[in-house]
Amino acid sequence: MRATVMYSAGDVRIENVPDPQVIEPTDAVIRVTRACICGSDLWPYQKMEHSDTGRVVGREAIGVVEDVGADVRTIKRGDFVIMPFAFSDGTCVFCHDGLQTSCIHGGFFGTPEVAGAQAEAVRIPLADGTLFPLRAHADDALTSSLLTLSDVMGTGHHAAVIAKVAPGKSVAVVGDGAVGLCGVIAAKRLGAEQIIILGRHADRIALAKD
Repeated sequence: MRATVMYSAGDVRIENVPDPQVIEPTDAVIRVTRACICGSDLWPYQKMEHSDTGRVVGREAIGVVEDVGADVRTIKRGDFVIMPFAFSDGTCVFCHDGLQTSCIHGGFFGTPEVAGAQAEAVRIPLADGTLFPLRAHADDALTSSLLTLSDVMGTGHHAAVIAKVAPGKSVAVVGDGAVGLCGVIAAKRLGAEQIIILGRHADRIALAKD
């Protein structure tokens, strides 16, 4: 399959790499239909030390499940799923507190240990705790919007929940990037009476007001 492989800062190549396979019984493999370029991908692009083997980058995607391990219970072949930027078991103390990025058994995609999602397919560790199946079909009209649920919308919503946004409250969102704008959406959905966004980009502020 084809994948985006980074070898060092600024050295990114599209290469043919082996197809991912189920390794652990809790794994799944998804065929990627859309993948993000995350701000976190820019850190290694700017600072990554040289690697002879390179690594497949990419942290968020949506796709269709192609294979599952023997112990996977909530995900099945053919499911249309969201893959967030971190994998987690969904059962540890941190996961139960809504802090899946701190999962005791989890980790992140796009590392030397776990390949990223800017590829035609990707292996998902701890599939039951990581993947979110959708009832929607993988049609082109919807997939770009659904892709925001793999990171920025979930992050913005999580911030609003942690801040205890509720009907009648006033909310300040610091930053007008993708996460900040999704925080505005989340605050509105949660019933905030007044939403103030602090940013430096007129077009993004206009989008927030819209």
